[in-house]
Amino acid sequence: MPIYEYRCKDCGEVFEKIQPARAKQKGMPCPKCTGKETERIMSCFSSGSRVKAQAACPPAG
Repeated sequence: MPIYEYRCKDCGEVFEKIQPARAKQKGMPCPKCTGKETERIMSCFSSGSRVKAQAACPPAG
Protein backbone atom coordinates (compact mmCIF):
# COMPACT_ATOMS: atom_id res chain seq x y z
CA MET A 1 0.00 0.00 0.00
CA PRO A 2 1.34 3.46 -0.84
CA ILE A 3 2.06 6.19 1.68
CA TYR A 4 0.30 9.47 0.90
CA GLU A 5 1.01 12.91 2.32
CA TYR A 6 -1.75 15.31 3.26
CA ARG A 7 -1.80 18.99 4.23
CA CYS A 8 -4.43 20.42 6.57
CA LYS A 9 -5.99 23.60 5.18
CA ASP A 10 -6.89 24.74 8.71
CA CYS A 11 -3.56 24.48 10.57
CA GLY A 12 -1.04 23.67 7.80
CA GLU A 13 0.07 20.36 9.34
CA VAL A 14 1.58 17.90 6.86
CA PHE A 15 1.10 14.23 7.71
CA GLU A 16 1.38 10.80 6.14
CA LYS A 17 -1.16 8.01 5.84
CA ILE A 18 -0.80 4.48 4.46
CA GLN A 19 -3.84 3.87 2.24
CA PRO A 20 -5.00 1.88 -0.78
CA ALA A 21 -4.38 3.71 -4.07
CA ARG A 22 -8.14 4.17 -4.60
CA ALA A 23 -8.71 5.90 -1.22
CA LYS A 24 -10.43 9.29 -1.07
CA GLN A 25 -8.12 12.25 -1.63
CA LYS A 26 -10.00 14.65 0.69
CA GLY A 27 -11.56 14.51 4.12
CA MET A 28 -8.70 12.73 5.91
CA PRO A 29 -8.86 14.08 9.50
CA CYS A 30 -5.82 16.08 10.63
CA PRO A 31 -3.99 14.44 13.56
CA LYS A 32 -3.05 17.87 15.00
CA CYS A 33 -6.31 19.87 14.92
CA THR A 34 -8.80 17.15 13.80
CA GLY A 35 -9.88 19.39 10.91
CA LYS A 36 -11.39 17.65 7.88
CA GLU A 37 -10.26 20.21 5.29
CA THR A 38 -7.21 18.30 4.07
CA GLU A 39 -5.73 17.74 0.64
CA ARG A 40 -3.42 15.07 -0.72
CA ILE A 41 -0.13 16.62 -1.76
CA MET A 42 2.73 15.50 -3.96
CA SER A 43 5.48 13.78 -1.98
CA CYS A 44 9.11 14.54 -2.65
CA PHE A 45 11.73 11.87 -2.58
CA SER A 46 15.41 11.76 -3.26
CA SER A 47 16.83 9.58 -5.96
CA GLY A 48 20.19 11.33 -6.01
CA SER A 49 22.15 13.86 -4.05
CA ARG A 50 20.69 15.80 -1.15
CA VAL A 51 21.29 19.13 -2.90
CA LYS A 52 19.28 17.97 -5.91
CA ALA A 53 16.40 16.84 -3.67
CA GLN A 54 16.31 20.13 -1.75
CA ALA A 55 16.23 22.16 -4.97
CA ALA A 56 13.39 20.07 -6.37
CA CYS A 57 11.27 20.10 -3.22
CA PRO A 58 11.30 23.27 -1.10
CA PRO A 59 10.06 23.01 2.51
CA ALA A 60 6.29 23.24 3.07
CA GLY A 61 4.78 26.19 4.83
